[in-house]
Amino acid sequence: MGFGIDYDTAKKLAASEDAAERRFIASRDDTRPEILFYLANDQSAEVRREIARNNATPRQADMLLVQDPDEGVRTGLAGKIAALVPSLGADKVGQLEKMALDILEALAKDQAGAVRQVLAETLKDTPNAPPHIVQQLARDLELSVSAPVLRHSPLLTDDDLLSIIGSQPLDGKLVAIAERAGVSHSVSDAVARTGSEAAVAALLGNASAQIREETLDRIIDMAPRHEPWHAPLVRRPALPAQAAARIAGFVNDQLVKVLESRADLPPEVRAAVRDAVKARIPAAAPRPGGGIETAEEEAPKERPLDRAKKLHAEGKLDEEAIASALTRGDRGLVMAALAVRTGYPLDAVDKIVGGQSPRGVTALCWKAKLSMRFCRQVQLRLAGIPPTGVLNAREGTHYPMTDAEMKWQLEFFGLKG
Repeated sequence: MGFGIDYDTAKKLAASEDAAERRFIASRDDTRPEILFYLANDQSAEVRREIARNNATPRQADMLLVQDPDEGVRTGLAGKIAALVPSLGADKVGQLEKMALDILEALAKDQAGAVRQVLAETLKDTPNAPPHIVQQLARDLELSVSAPVLRHSPLLTDDDLLSIIGSQPLDGKLVAIAERAGVSHSVSDAVARTGSEAAVAALLGNASAQIREETLDRIIDMAPRHEPWHAPLVRRPALPAQAAARIAGFVNDQLVKVLESRADLPPEVRAAVRDAVKARIPAAAPRPGGGIETAEEEAPKERPLDRAKKLHAEGKLDEEAIASALTRGDRGLVMAALAVRTGYPLDAVDKIVGGQSPRGVTALCWKAKLSMRFCRQVQLRLAGIPPTGVLNAREGTHYPMTDAEMKWQLEFFGLKG
């Protein structure tokens, strides 16, 4: 570091009443260790900050600075010691290496978030960082500390991430996990099950995240109520045809155009999108007196219940037709379809759906002979039951209650099971 300073001069500068001179000697990497150790107790925080940042400072002095009252001193120390981690190989177990690890452990528990944040930012992608310190930082209550580690650390396993998700953290932690490179199927499933709008949006926007088709279906079930998911859904790579068609049914016209223009989608997927777009456009019919009459003008003349009965008589009131109505937001037709397929009065169906009882709505779907997979959509999108409250299929496709239990649920509403 520049010209050398002889030992006597360095001692005089360290004892100077001028803090600037003491700072000068504290910052030099050729200052003798005993002088640096002496300056670790300097009354000036500015001098001690130089000592904390100086790589030549003996580790014994660093041990003193761990408890320094000045946050800036401890922050500088955190950056320096954390940067040494790559050089602390597993085969190095000397006294100095042990002291460095002790310092890291102490700083990871520091009361100042800024100190812990420096550690997290420095260690976030270090493959040989002490695992127990990474675990501690990942679970830190301050997002500025935990997020960098959750987003980048290669030391966090799927089991670690699932445990953190299971602890019901704030959205910021879920977002950081969702943004990790190569998120696994199991972690994606767990993020999606939280129903966090911000985290699911981040997951969908993460092209490297692995998302099962079943998980994507559950996300699409809820997506009409979550506008921030629409754009990343439209741009999601490798969209299945059915998923793309469903997305085209509820996103805005601008996003539909983006979906239609995606050259990376296979022809059968683009065809499914085109069919879904056509279904969004009301068909035109000739007016008796000339001109045309749109479906919107016709709709008020035919009650949803009448439309449902007509479709049922034609053998067209199947699950696909009801799902299409649900995607379009045609709540009236879906409610009427449930009434027609169960044989229950419309007001009874409205009472069950309006009561937002997962078991009651599930029993209603069972009576209507709908699949449990679609029943989940009915719970979420028609009844407005929160994602954490819906009943899920048993073993993938089966209803989660016995026939006797579902009959009892219907009898509770005064209906024959």
